[in-house]
Amino acid sequence: MSDTPLPGGTFHLGDLTVGRVGYGAMQLAGPGVFGPPKDRDGAIAVLREVIDLGINHIDTSDFYGPYVTNEIIREALHPYPDDLHIVTKVGARRDDQGGWPHARTPDELRQQVHENLTHLGLDALDVVNMRVGAVDGPEAGSIAEQIETLAELQEKGDIRHIGVSNVTAEQLAEAQGIAEIVCVQNNYNLVHRADDALVDSTAEQGIAFVPFFPLGGFSPLQSDKLSDIAKRLDATPLSVALAWLLHRSPNMLLIPGTSSVEHLRENVAGAGLELSADVLTELDAVATS
Repeated sequence: MSDTPLPGGTFHLGDLTVGRVGYGAMQLAGPGVFGPPKDRDGAIAVLREVIDLGINHIDTSDFYGPYVTNEIIREALHPYPDDLHIVTKVGARRDDQGGWPHARTPDELRQQVHENLTHLGLDALDVVNMRVGAVDGPEAGSIAEQIETLAELQEKGDIRHIGVSNVTAEQLAEAQGIAEIVCVQNNYNLVHRADDALVDSTAEQGIAFVPFFPLGGFSPLQSDKLSDIAKRLDATPLSVALAWLLHRSPNMLLIPGTSSVEHLRENVAGAGLELSADVLTELDAVATS
């Protein structure tokens, strides 16, 4: 394991301490997050490098593949290091065309939790995120039945902590009325900032905010401006975007994904990029370009 501290320090998911720089395992599956990877040995090497770098927070789901990513995680890392915390999510499945239809009934959620346990080789899941919306954003509606189901599984000992993904502030509040929520995983980045208020409110409550798509939704002009800033800093646009997220709020946890050991190392190093106050101001202006 690396002796070099990871950027950003640590944060608490309930009683679990994780580094603010984690790893998202979605890209370990095949193209379109469907089927097996072209290079399974390469995927295993990436996961082992995750541990060697000192990362102790892996984000995954049984619907990556489906099942493929969790099976590779188990093959690469089981028995798991004592300080490794694996976060998974439920609420969807994959169809034969590679689509992501909802799977949210109580029976479907129970099945997904038990399948995650089996494929990861665990007795209990550290954190289970209830996926509510789709990739393009949240969907309105009550999530009480789903959170109540996860709370029952938590009481049985199958789940340690509950999180939510692709949710509105109102859905988070509804979930909190049923169970303790330790993290929110939503689409958020330098230019996709609809959840600015939610980032701030979760920070005040000690809830982790886990953004996905750190470079998603950029216009060509925004991408050009980010690239110009990155070039001046002798960095990549992704490094700047990740570093900005760490600067944005102390409850921000990063889960950049890659299927390359080299890119994994670059992502970790890039997240530690120092950004001056002037650069941060310049980056904030990119969002309005």
